[in-house]
Order: sequence, then C-alpha cells, then structure tokens
Amino acid sequence: MNPKSLQINGFRTGWLLPLLGLALTACSDSSSASDETDTVSPEPGINTVFTIVETGQTQCYDADGNVISPPAPDEPWYGQDAQFEATAFSFRDNGDGTVTDLNTGLTWQQVPPATDFTWQEATDYCETLELGGYSDWRLPSAKELYSIENFSSGWPYIDQSIFSLASGVINKDEQYWTSNTYVGTTVEGGSNAAFGINFVTGHIKAYPAKAGGPIGGKFVRAVRGDYYGINDYVDNGDGTITDQATGLMWSQMDFGPVDWPDALALADSVNLAGYTDWRLPNVKELQSIVDYSYSPSATNTDQIGPAIDPLFSCTPMVNEHGDEDYGYYWTSTSARFGAGDPYYYAWYVAFGRAVNQEGLDFHGAGAVRFDTKVEGGPLGEGGERFTNYVRLVRNAN
Repeated sequence: MNPKSLQINGFRTGWLLPLLGLALTACSDSSSASDETDTVSPEPGINTVFTIVETGQTQCYDADGNVISPPAPDEPWYGQDAQFEATAFSFRDNGDGTVTDLNTGLTWQQVPPATDFTWQEATDYCETLELGGYSDWRLPSAKELYSIENFSSGWPYIDQSIFSLASGVINKDEQYWTSNTYVGTTVEGGSNAAFGINFVTGHIKAYPAKAGGPIGGKFVRAVRGDYYGINDYVDNGDGTITDQATGLMWSQMDFGPVDWPDALALADSVNLAGYTDWRLPNVKELQSIVDYSYSPSATNTDQIGPAIDPLFSCTPMVNEHGDEDYGYYWTSTSARFGAGDPYYYAWYVAFGRAVNQEGLDFHGAGAVRFDTKVEGGPLGEGGERFTNYVRLVRNAN
C-alpha cells in the first residue's frame, strides 16, 4: 500500500498511520472497558481490502421504467448494473443481536434502537453500547453503512430478513447517521451538517447535525471492526487511476454532460489507455471514490473543490444559482421513486453541490440521489438536469 494515497473516511492521512485513532471521527474511541472482561477494547485497524459488495439489482430498464431483456454490446441500453458480476452479499447471523458481513469483515447491530438522535447523541450512543459481548462499537462511515444497502427492489433498500428497521415502518423517515460530517454548508444545516443514509428511499444526504427529536433526529445502526472503505490510489500516468484497495481502474478525466442512455453508450465506445472494456460504474462503485473532505462550499479554503481526490479531474460548471460548481455523475443503477413504481430514474453521485431547485447546496457534495434518464422524463429530486457527467470504470484485474 502506498501510504501517501491512503484515505480514511474521506480524509487524507499522509504518513500519519500511527495516529489513526485521532484522524477518525469521535465515535472511533472504543477504549471503554467491558464490565465482563475488564479489558480495554483495541482500536480498530485498517481493512486494506475495500471489497465493493453488489447492489443487488438484477434487471435492466429503459427510460420508461420498463423491464427489458439484457442488451448486447453496441445495442441501446447496454452496460447497466445488472449486466456485470459483483461480489454477492454474504451475511452471518451471530444469534446475539449482531450480524457479520463476511465480505467486509464488519459486524453490525441487527436491531437498531427506535430512538431519534442528534448526530452527537448517535456518536455517544455508539461509544457506550455493549452488545454481543463487545463494547467497541462505533458510528459507521458512509461507505461502511452503504455497503449493506440492497437495490434489488427498493423501499426498503435493505434486506429485512437480516436487518430490522428502527421504526418498523417503511417510510421516508428511516434515516441513519454516518460518521461523515460535511465540510461545506447546506441550506438546512449551515456549517454543521452530517451525512445520513435513508434505507427506505436509498439516498445519501447531508442533514442538520444538531437536529433531534421526532422531526429532525435520525436513527443509528452501530458497527464494529476494522475501518472499511479506505482507498489506495495509484496514478498510472496514462489517464487512468487504479484503486488498489478495490481493484477498480478509473478514468482520470470525465466526459459529458449527457443523458443516461448516451452515458451507457459512451462508456461502451471509449478506448482509453489501450482498454476498451470501460463501463458506467454502479452506484456503490461510484460512491466508493467520494472524498468527503472536499466540497465546493467548504468553510476551509484548503478543502474547496469537488468531493473526490485531487488526482481526479472534474469539469467545472456553473449551477442553477450561478455559483461555480461541479456536476452530478451518472451510475449504471436504475432507481424508482416509490415502492412499486417504474424505474424511471438512474442514481447519480453529486461530486459538486447537491442542490435544490434554486441551485443552493441542500444535501451536500457526496450526496447520492437520482435523476430522470432522459429529457422530458419524470422530475427528479432537487430539479431536473437529465444531462450529467460520466466517469468510466473497469476491473483492473
């Protein structure tokens, strides 16, 4: 591993490997002693293998949300999420209120509390939790929590045969805090926002961190184990970047903007660095390269920029509010607005501001939302763009 390119929860650590416990979020302090063992829980280590687990999506769709037969290369709609193999979900129910993900090595709280927390309250809850004989629980990062999201049907975006919902009700309030605070400013949270994942709608969004109670509070699902989701980039010097942790190769530059069917076609046609097997990344693959230590609206000038490692280039744009910004990037994963609805939409990752209809940063750079696939399609959340950017991916091995 090249320590210069090591990232943890979106923060570049450089040569600070001995200080990992300090470089992470506050909830990583797991030094409280267990009443039963009277021993100190060790700090989590680094999982140097960043296994990206499948999305679970198994069908292909057109712009009208209709299920279609898997297209062949060079045919319209080829290159969708369901057409490429990925690491299958693999969970073990430990029978003690915990579930271990055999792919990531993380152990999860199976039944989250039906309590609405502020972000700090969620952090404190994890620090004091004792479950399954362990006391080294912590608040998961966005990449960790996103690893268990399941896009096979949606609403909810989690396997209920393995994990329980906090509220027990399938509605839009099933939102969970992550350890990633937002370095920028949002309309609702100002300069004090943190990212959360909605396991009913599937989104990642920044929420006001101080909001609590039944109106603004979020749920929490605690995790333990070595830190997962750490990138290890190598610039190949040929317009490509390899993440040695995931085994994925990325285009250093981006393409577009284009609508979703043209994004699929573009990926199928590119010859870059001598490779022709480029594709549009699925939503988990693209979210894996988000760097939450950057935002176009960052309060710290050193952190102003798109939410991605500076090794990558992002095309600047001017958003709906007239602000200098960076775009949304298509994924190959289709989306639906509600249970039973057609898959009119496709997921995107906002590497610039995730804006509302006025063009103001509403959900933060690094948010994951969806947009209509073509011009004239159903209106997506945050305003309709329908032409977004493309960053290509291929399996490096």
